[in-house]
Amino acid sequence: MRGELLARAKEAGFDDAGIARADARDDLPARLDKWLKQGRHGGMDWMAETAARRAAPATLWPEAKSVIMLAMNYGPDTDPLKILEQRDRAAISAYAQNRDYHDLVKKRLKQVARWLAETSGAEVKVFVDTAPVMEKPLAEAAGLGWQGKHTNLVSRNLGSWFFLGSIFTTLEFEADERHDDRCGECRRCLDVCPTKAFPAPYELDARRCISYLTIEHKGHIAREFRAPMGNRIYGCDDCLAVCPWNKFASLAREDAFHPRDELRAPLLADLARLDDPSFRAFFSGSPIKRIGRDRFVRNVLIAIGNSGEKSLVPVALPLLDDASPLVRAMAIWALSRLGEGDALRAQAQAALRTETDEGVREEWDYCLR
Repeated sequence: MRGELLARAKEAGFDDAGIARADARDDLPARLDKWLKQGRHGGMDWMAETAARRAAPATLWPEAKSVIMLAMNYGPDTDPLKILEQRDRAAISAYAQNRDYHDLVKKRLKQVARWLAETSGAEVKVFVDTAPVMEKPLAEAAGLGWQGKHTNLVSRNLGSWFFLGSIFTTLEFEADERHDDRCGECRRCLDVCPTKAFPAPYELDARRCISYLTIEHKGHIAREFRAPMGNRIYGCDDCLAVCPWNKFASLAREDAFHPRDELRAPLLADLARLDDPSFRAFFSGSPIKRIGRDRFVRNVLIAIGNSGEKSLVPVALPLLDDASPLVRAMAIWALSRLGEGDALRAQAQAALRTETDEGVREEWDYCLR
């Protein structure tokens, strides 16, 4: 049955598969607890709230005996770092340039799981990364690859560009061997990080990670991170893109993972003009939709401030009066970066008399220094 299971996974569109025992990673509770106590999860409170279930598959589902880990390739057709040179355009992480992968991966997982349940009579549960499952350590245990120094999974077959999904089952399979670490002396992923989010090899401080800041962080982004963000408005691919193992990566087979033309290198000016209805329409079916218009435009304004493009001043100016404090604050910052400091100082005193959001007040106050 094991051989047929793996064949079914390939037929369903997965590019690799492996099996781990549900209790394969007894080191996970201590590792997760240490990371949480260091506060490196930032504002992702759900990480702490689900820590017990996340750290041990047996806690999530006590009846599970095996975990089938599956990988689906989303390899890009261009170097994701090239867009960073086009300062008037937005850099969007490769995985988010088309459809939300959760829907497609989960649908394919269910196909394989349904066959397994019907064939064996075993119980099954499927999970993508919205559930409290530590996919990367389990995938390492299942032989799909190893967690590199950037903490992401690296595959000898797929490089860095793949999604993970899992099928938990009460069926007991022979497990694959855990994959060895093949990073060697390489530290490209650590050195390329613009915000120095890796305190040490194999350690990530999410609070400094651009992916966290642009996607998960709900508040004002700290001043120290804004310039290093460049034109990255949703996620960051730097540590993945520089990995030497990408020489084995290939283009995604799934059309849903090929980039939409309008998301390859969208103009910052166009994105900054999106209101809530147009944002929702433009990003329908996209993972970007979940962060909402206000956080998205916050990110776009940081990119505008980093662009050096004076032509974007008229785009940012109306956003000084936006309903969202996230947007207002970053409009002030962006305009000051584009050389509009004198004009902003003339408005600052009046704005401070009416502004109630502390983050916006800090930006106006900074203009007066």
